[in-house]
Amino acid sequence: MTRRLGDPFRASEESRGRRKRRARKELAAIKKLGWKCFQDIQADVTNILLWKGLLVPDNPPYNKGAFRIEISFPCEYPFKPPTIRFKTKIYHPNVDEMGKCCLPIISAQNWKLDTTIEQVILALIELVNNPKTEPPLRPGVVKEFVEDREKFLSRAEDHTCNFSEKRPCK
Repeated sequence: MTRRLGDPFRASEESRGRRKRRARKELAAIKKLGWKCFQDIQADVTNILLWKGLLVPDNPPYNKGAFRIEISFPCEYPFKPPTIRFKTKIYHPNVDEMGKCCLPIISAQNWKLDTTIEQVILALIELVNNPKTEPPLRPGVVKEFVEDREKFLSRAEDHTCNFSEKRPCK
């Protein structure tokens, strides 16, 4: 079978190859950074477009533990943003009960083709360390965060101590 220029199958294969090359390149770059706040990053053995890592926040109340996250790249990446899910439970205004994260940099309206995963992870670290009230994924938690910060911090710390992973040794 001869392939012609403009063959959609070939274009699709080339696009898939570019996506995977970009993901490999970004993964290697992030691993080189040696961040203490984001560790144990690795791609799924069978799928370079599925990453896992360990978020190690600096600020209370989340600095009592570490949180597993999963970064999933869609077939349309980099034209569409990746998604991030917390695999470890976290009591946070910007993360729902299923682990879905509300991170503006990866929203459809804010995503840019040249946004790097390094930028995404830095934005995630900032969000976990400094929760935002807008947009609220968990209105009750946001209300508590705004109206009774002491109660929020206590609950979030208890939740972190009960559900998070142990922080890695330095």
